[in-house]
Amino acid sequence: MIVYGVGILAFCMLTGMFVGDLLGQIIGVKANVGGVGIAMLMLIVLSSLSSKKVQLGQLTQHGITFWSAMYIPIVIAMASRQNVVAAVSSGWLAVIAGVGAVALSFALIPVFTKLAQRSQQNQSEATEP
Repeated sequence: MIVYGVGILAFCMLTGMFVGDLLGQIIGVKANVGGVGIAMLMLIVLSSLSSKKVQLGQLTQHGITFWSAMYIPIVIAMASRQNVVAAVSSGWLAVIAGVGAVALSFALIPVFTKLAQRSQQNQSEATEP
C-alpha cells in the first residue's frame, strides 16, 4: 500500500528534523543542521532494507519506491531554498562553500562511475565458471 510509503517517509522526515535540531543545539547553532540529509539517508537505508530483509507485498513496495522518489525533488528543493537564502544573507564564505561542494560532487561523478564499472566487471567474472 502507498500508505506504508507515506508512513516511512513521515518517520524519516520527523526523525531527521529532530536529529538536525539536536545537532544544531549541540554545536550552538540556532538552526537545523543536516536534518533533511539525515532523513534522506534514513529513507534510503529503510527502503533498501525493506527490499532485502522484509518480504513486502508488491503494492507496499511500490508505495515505498514512489515516496522515496518523491522525497528528493520536493523536500530537498524546499530545504535548499531556505539554505540559499540563509547562506546569501550570512556572507560569501557560505556561498563559496556551497559552490565548492557542488563542484566537488560533479568532479567525483566519473570516479564513482569507474568504480561502479569495475565492481560490475568483478562480479561478472566471479559468477562465470
